[in-house]
Amino acid sequence: MKRFFFLLGSGVCIAVIVAVYFLWVNTSLFNPRSRDLMKWLRDPAAHPDWRIEAGQRCDGALFSLPTSGYIGYLWNDSFRPGHHHQGIDIFGGGEPGSVPVYAAYDGYLTRLADWKSTVIIRIPADPLQPQRQIWTYYTHMAYPSGESLIAAQFPPGSSEVFVKAGTLLGYQGNYSGTRDKPTGVHLHFSIVKDDGNGRFLNELEIDNTLDPSPYLGMALNNKAGATTPAVCTP
Repeated sequence: MKRFFFLLGSGVCIAVIVAVYFLWVNTSLFNPRSRDLMKWLRDPAAHPDWRIEAGQRCDGALFSLPTSGYIGYLWNDSFRPGHHHQGIDIFGGGEPGSVPVYAAYDGYLTRLADWKSTVIIRIPADPLQPQRQIWTYYTHMAYPSGESLIAAQFPPGSSEVFVKAGTLLGYQGNYSGTRDKPTGVHLHFSIVKDDGNGRFLNELEIDNTLDPSPYLGMALNNKAGATTPAVCTP
């Protein structure tokens, strides 16, 4: 019986340690990414070298940067057990509707009929591997109510609209996908794989996305040891 209670107590201790570890790693209170992000949002002027600029192209980059601000979260970051972030989050530090978002590369824009805050752009020839097609994905471009901040020339139902790199797509917002439950004001940007039949895969699965590092010319892969602030390297 003593051995049973010893094993039970050990199991509880291990469970508590694991829970505390994930709390430490994943909550905004302890996560170094979140601490640095809050530091920047409180006083951007104190850290001008942490800021990226829309339209900027890092040395060797294939894409231009889609918006201005601070890259707070990286590809393959984990916010909770089992979660893997599928793109990067860029926080402009302004109110919803104040920080523009631009196309990172030429392509063909689609906005599904029920998309309030999202557009996706088809790139027929991946500049890294021209034999494959990829998609660039932009979201959170709406107010908490779901009122869209996407540019008026891309209404719901838009399909295969050609856009050049640098085309205004909309503005950073804080729509979370659930009405009146806002997230922080930012752009979530990701690169999505094609299904081989001309359609984009589900962006919510990290295996359906690509590491944006070689496209944007900076270290953005958490699994490869990337850190924030993420900026163009000299």
